[in-house]
Amino acid sequence: MTPARGPKAPARTTSVKERTTPVKEHPSPAPDRSRALFAGAPRWWMRWLPWGVAFILCVVLLPVQLNLLTSDYGLNGGLASGLAIAQAAPLLPGVVRPLTSWYVIFAADVGGALILLSTDVAKPLLWPFPAPVIVGYVGLCLALGLRERRRTLLLVWFATAAANIFLEFFRPDAVNSNGIVLTVLSGVALVLAAALRERYEVNRRLVEQEAISEAERDRRTLLEERTRIARELHDVVAHHMSVITVQADTAAYRLDDVPPHVQEEFTSIAATARASLSEMRRLLGVLRNEEAKGAELAPQPGLAQIGGLVDATARAGMPVDYRPCEAEVPEAVGLSAYRIVQEALANVVRHAPGAPTRVSLSADGTSLTVLVVNEPPPEPPAGPLETSGTGHGLVGMRERVRLVDGTLEVGPLPEGGFRVAAQLPLTERDLT
Repeated sequence: MTPARGPKAPARTTSVKERTTPVKEHPSPAPDRSRALFAGAPRWWMRWLPWGVAFILCVVLLPVQLNLLTSDYGLNGGLASGLAIAQAAPLLPGVVRPLTSWYVIFAADVGGALILLSTDVAKPLLWPFPAPVIVGYVGLCLALGLRERRRTLLLVWFATAAANIFLEFFRPDAVNSNGIVLTVLSGVALVLAAALRERYEVNRRLVEQEAISEAERDRRTLLEERTRIARELHDVVAHHMSVITVQADTAAYRLDDVPPHVQEEFTSIAATARASLSEMRRLLGVLRNEEAKGAELAPQPGLAQIGGLVDATARAGMPVDYRPCEAEVPEAVGLSAYRIVQEALANVVRHAPGAPTRVSLSADGTSLTVLVVNEPPPEPPAGPLETSGTGHGLVGMRERVRLVDGTLEVGPLPEGGFRVAAQLPLTERDLT
């Protein structure tokens, strides 16, 4: 646990009555292929970037291609217009469905190359693909690489290479074919875009896994702390059950003229109490931590032991002002108060060494108030004394206060320092 202790920060109130719901791991949804490229980008300009690039390509390539087909290749206006539109216009919807656009553009490019054979391509003109066709096709390949799977991209490239090989059989003798240029550039675009997409997917999954791991760590910390509290409360409950057993067993000797049927009732109560103790021991065996088995055998602390805890902290060089409380409190409340003070003092030692600290306990008949306040340290520490904390501190405080249906307030003070305040009810009605 590493609570901030910087100055001028508002105090924060944490209610332990709120239930903690563990974060469930949901499988990552399949990519929505009906969405535009970069639709999930965090910045607005990134979401509009594919549309802008596609629009510019359409606006520039369509008139350029139309002019080339009519003036340089000699196609009539109607045929040139239809061919230019089929080769450039699908780039815009390719932002959403690049594979569908590829079918149209691929057929238009191959058909256009065959149509150009009817013109005078003997003069030094590009065949089978004019320059605007190559630019548009490479741009579409980039969109394909950002959206489709490897297998689809491989089939697209093989189709491109096969089409160029097919067109080579129709190449006029006096023309130098540029099909190899389209094949190489389209392959480079597909590989580059696919690599960028896969890198993005890896980073996204890594972020998701880190979030899931953090949630699992928080849940595991909470469960471990609840288990530790349950082990400690075993001694408290076992003490009461033992008292019940002894009282039931000795009733016949302490009381005069106990009727036989009453004696049988006491015997039954004692037997039930012993059976409950046996079941509790089995439960404790399930909850016991093998690494801390020796510590679990020690008596559980309460309000009387807080003074020794404060003295030990003072001997470590921490100025602590302690105001005890002599009130009789339930054992669960005393144990919770002791652990809250213990965690709070440990945090002062870790994060504000040398800071004057005040520990006060007070009871008003209905609740026990535990207050631990530390001032700013004389010299701000360069960093926490411990960097490998378990993260159980605040979690343990909240769970112990929740156990007795109390309230907890933790947070930095405006003038610097830190404050931990807990109210633990004393009445049986509140504890049930």
